[in-house]
Amino acid sequence: MITVLSTEDIEEGTSKGIEINNRYLFAVKKDDQIYLYWNRCPHLGTPLEWEEDRFLDADGALIQCSTHGALFRIADGECLVGPCQGKYLKPIPFTIENTLVMVADELLQPPTPS
Repeated sequence: MITVLSTEDIEEGTSKGIEINNRYLFAVKKDDQIYLYWNRCPHLGTPLEWEEDRFLDADGALIQCSTHGALFRIADGECLVGPCQGKYLKPIPFTIENTLVMVADELLQPPTPS
């Protein structure tokens, strides 16, 4: 397992971008729960954040794509508004042990060159 962050590294109602081995993901902490997704919009595959660690809309209620403004529900990644409506962000399975958010090694291996 690879540790991607500590639950203490992210404040309630905020988001955090993470890069490990050229793999890009992000976490959101909402209602004391952690949600972890790949940092790719299902519409064009572009990164979601507006600026570093900014993945949420102004109210902190939804994940917002910086490319087309699509809005995604935090709890399950469903696109509610925008060109990818009805599609989902891809969640990353994880476990939490002693505040450490951990992901299976094979998910975060460096991409193979094409």
